[in-house]
Order: sequence, then structure tokens, then C-alpha cells
Amino acid sequence: MMTTMLGGRIRMFIPWFRLTVRTTVFRSYTSLLSLFLRLIRYCQVVSGKHRAFQEPGSASSRYPTEQKKYTSESLAVPEASSHSADSKGVASRTRSPGSSSAPLVQRNYGSTPEPRIHHNNTAAPPDPPVTEHSFHITTPIIPGQIERSGSKQTNQTMYEIPAGPLDCSKEFDPVLGWEPLIHPEGALFFYHSNCRVFTYADVRGHETAVEMDEMAKKAYEEAHNVNAFLDRSSVELVLERTKGEDSKWGYYFADHDKRVIFWLKPHKSEELMGNVQGVNSASHIKYALESQYWKHVELFPNERFLPKDIVVRLKEIVMYTQADSITSETCLTPLDSNEIASTLGLMDSLMSESFPNPGGSLLIVFPGNIGQKHEHSVWIVARFMGLFCFNNFVNFCGQPGARLDVGQSLYEDSDTQPKNIFFRVMNIILFGSLDAHSKALHMIWVDRTIVRRRWKDFINGLNNEWNGYTIFSTVMLAVDISFLAVPSVQNQPSAILVSYLSTLCAMGSLAVSLVLAAQVNDSRRDSAESAASFMVTISRSMLGLESLALVLTLPYAFLLWGMIFFAVALLTLIVRTSGVVTVSIVSSMWAVVVIVAAWPILAVNGFHLSHLFSWVIRRRTFNLPR
Repeated sequence: MMTTMLGGRIRMFIPWFRLTVRTTVFRSYTSLLSLFLRLIRYCQVVSGKHRAFQEPGSASSRYPTEQKKYTSESLAVPEASSHSADSKGVASRTRSPGSSSAPLVQRNYGSTPEPRIHHNNTAAPPDPPVTEHSFHITTPIIPGQIERSGSKQTNQTMYEIPAGPLDCSKEFDPVLGWEPLIHPEGALFFYHSNCRVFTYADVRGHETAVEMDEMAKKAYEEAHNVNAFLDRSSVELVLERTKGEDSKWGYYFADHDKRVIFWLKPHKSEELMGNVQGVNSASHIKYALESQYWKHVELFPNERFLPKDIVVRLKEIVMYTQADSITSETCLTPLDSNEIASTLGLMDSLMSESFPNPGGSLLIVFPGNIGQKHEHSVWIVARFMGLFCFNNFVNFCGQPGARLDVGQSLYEDSDTQPKNIFFRVMNIILFGSLDAHSKALHMIWVDRTIVRRRWKDFINGLNNEWNGYTIFSTVMLAVDISFLAVPSVQNQPSAILVSYLSTLCAMGSLAVSLVLAAQVNDSRRDSAESAASFMVTISRSMLGLESLALVLTLPYAFLLWGMIFFAVALLTLIVRTSGVVTVSIVSSMWAVVVIVAAWPILAVNGFHLSHLFSWVIRRRTFNLPR
């Protein structure tokens, strides 16, 4: 009976075991298949197809569909960038993307212009009559001349918040075709998608809008006459009021294919050159135009897609800059090591980004902000690209005799002038520190240009020196006052006089150190522009840069003279109050101290004691009797 019951249980266990194994294998197969499908989709994302997938029922994708399908190779604002213009009643764009012969401005600018439409779908009043002269654009400008200060706030009354949820969408509705956009820094500017025009001027006034429409139309017509083969879909126009008594409309064009700015007539711009002399080739000036092109993108980063090739190029530049700064002390990079490391981290964030999959634990890797419409990322890339392009322009990149290290001068009439007799005398009085500071200044002020990184290092070194001088000067003051309080000194007028001189020198070193530290720790510390202006002002003095070197060496010279005067006062006291044996021992030790202390100063100036001994031996040999 026991055998029968055991056999029955075994027969019941076998079907249950089969069912369990079959279910487990099926579920494992399903899980493995799901994991395999996720890996395939993951590989598709990483391969550059820019597709973010979702599991059924998950939340909507982080990026809009139109951004995922768009493949951008240029920073030009796409023609369909005005996402709300058509829905708000503004005149829509009629030029197809592939029609290269269609004009950029499709409005009818004839004698009977079409009525403009307000955002509230009511017809605007007719255009006021304007004179032909008011539409002339005669002032070429560069992006660096655009000032975004805007008008001052006059209304200081408290704003009354209406009842219900706040709705401010009407303030950002397009007005007469002009779409208001907010810069990442907070400034308000306007973009006309039909005319492809940017401006920081307030165009919400009807007369201003009409005037700028007409100027844009004539500017594009003349640009077409200048270059009929210009790819007008990649060209943008900027109109801005110029500052001054005779306020006019300034302009420039930005070509996104060539990445330069241009004008309709030949133009010479001191602001573009940035005090760089000797520019004789188009391949050289192109770097200046490209740096201003990136300034244009920096000023108007909205509605642009970030191309991959630009981000990759910028990352390569930053990586090269980091390697150059590590292996070379005279590299031309405008950034220090910490700034380069931070910039490289930004590039990594722009190129790769990971997000968790809402349907599972697998990470979805997006290609960062590349190919996306993120104005903050566009601004970041434009700021650094403009910095590196201008650095190439200043250093004559690609030209014969290009600057390869930071201390190399490109001009024959450099600052290597012979020192006059006054400089030589003062250098001896100041123990050779004047010549040392002069050489350091000429190393950071090469060809009337300054590198912010080297200027910061120079100023930081001076600050450390001045902090040490203040401590030593304070100690020296305490020593001098204590020396004057010694009773035996009261009867020694010569020692008292020399001690007074030592005290005054210590006070001078302390005062000059504090004054110089206060002067340096202002805006001239980190600003290359302020430092350059300061250097230009100093170089116009009678002694040129040597006058600045003379001022910088005063704390060291005063402190050293104070120590010398104290040593003389102490020696005078010893000689006047001590016996012959004491004076002999002290005098011998005094001579040793003087020789050892003067040795480094003489060696720096090229004079060694061995030369003196050789000269003495030659004189004695010459004077021996024959």
C-alpha cells in the first residue's frame, strides 16, 4: 500500500515539474528576447541615428519629434524656425526649402504693399510714407559693437497680479512678423523669419517695424546684386542702431556656410582688427571675421540646431590646448589649466548624455545636445569658438612667421631697445631688480598684446611677493624701534641717524606694498582688456614699461635698503662702544656677510668673483719685473 501511494505521488509530481520547467524556460526566453531588442535599439541610438525610443505607455519623449528627425549641418536658423508665426496670423513663409532662386523676402514691396496683420487678427494701419533717405544703411558694424544695455526702467510702481493663473503669452506673440526671443543671458531681441533679420532694437512700434522691413528688403536686393550665387538660405542680416549724435542703422550679414560676416561695400574696421598690425592676406583676416561670426551666434543663439562637426572640432581644439599647456610653458592658449579642464568637461556634457529607460533598467544614451535646438548649448560653443578664432588671428595663424610661443615678437621694431644711462644707474641702486621686472613685463606685453593667463600668473606672483614684503617690513619696523630704545644707542648720533633711515625704508616698503596690492586687486587683475589698457597708458610715459618696472621693484628695494641701514647702524654702534678684538672679529664677519649677500646679485647681472680673481692675477702677472 505504501508503494502504491508513493507511485501515485511520483506520477503527480512529474506533470507539475514539466509544467514548471516549461513556464520558466518560456519566461526566460521572453526576457532574453526583450533584452535583445533593447540592445538593438541601444545600438541604433549610439550609431548616430538620434532616435530616442520609448516603451508603450511611457511618458512622451524629452525631445520634440521635429528635432529628432532634423539633421543639421549649419548653425543657420531653419526656415521653419518661427514655431508660432503662422498660427498667430503673421504672414507665413512661401519659399520652399529647395528653391534657391526664390528671393528671401517674399513680401510685396511694390507701390501697394500688402496689409500687415496684428497678432489679434486685426488689420494694421497703412504704412506711413517714408523718405528714401531713411532706408539707407551706410554704417557697417561688427557683432562686437552691438550694445545690449537697452532703455532704463522708469515705472517703479508695484505690479498688480491678476486673479487666476498668470498668462503672459500675449507679451511674446509675434508683432508684425517680428518674433520676440529671450537670450540665455536674459536680453530681449527680435527675429523676422521672412526677412531673416535679427535686432536688439524694440520693433514693437509700427514705424520702426516698417522702416526695418524696407531696409531688409533693400539690403538683400543689393546683396544679391553683389553676389548672385550666394546661398541665401544660410545668410542672416542684423540691423542695429549705432551710438552717437548722428544715430544711424548699422548692419552686417552673417554667412553660415563660410562662417564669416560680410558687408555690401569694402570696409576697414579698427574694432575688427583689435590693434593687430601687419594683416596682408585674406586667409589671415578670415580668422577675425570668423571670430565675429561666432560673436553673432553668441548674440543670437535661439532657434538654432547644434551641428555635430562643430562640437567635435571644438573638443579637439580644447584637447590640443590642454596637452599644449601641460607640455609647454610658453603655449599660446588664452586659458589656464583649470579653465581648460572645465571647458573639456563642458564638451563631454554636450556630446553625450544618459537617461534611464522608463520601461526598464537599461540606460538610453542620447547624443547630448547635438542636433537639438538648445540655445544655451549653442551659446557655449559660440563663446569658446570665438575665443579660439580670435586667438588664431592675433598670433598670425597660417601666415609666414606665425607666433609659436607666447614670448615671440612678430615685428622688427619690437620693444628690444637699449637701456639708457638712467636705467643702468637705477638698476644698480635697486640691486638688479629693475632689469628683472622689466624683462618679465616685456615677456607678457609682446607686440602690444597681452595674454590673460600669463597676466594672471604674473599678478599672482607679485601678490605673493608683496604679502611677504609686508611681513618682513613689519618685522623690520619692530627691530628698528627696539634698537632705538637701547640705552647705549642714545649717545650715538650717527647710529641713531642710520637707524632712522632704516625705519623710513621699512615704512616705505610696507606702504608701497599695500598700495600696489590694492591697485592690482581691482578689475585689472582678471580682465585682459583692462590690463591691456593699463599697459598702453603706462607705455606712453617717459620711461615706457620701465616706469612700471620701477614702481613694482620699490617694495623689494626699500626693504633691502632698510636692512642695509640697520646693519650699518649696528656696526657703527659696535665700533663706537667695543674694543679692538671685538671690532676685528665683527669686521671680518661683516665682510663675509657682505660678500655672500652680494654674490647672488652680482651673479644675476653677469659679474662673478672668479672674474675678479682672474683680473687680479692678470694684473699681477703683467706688473712682474722681467
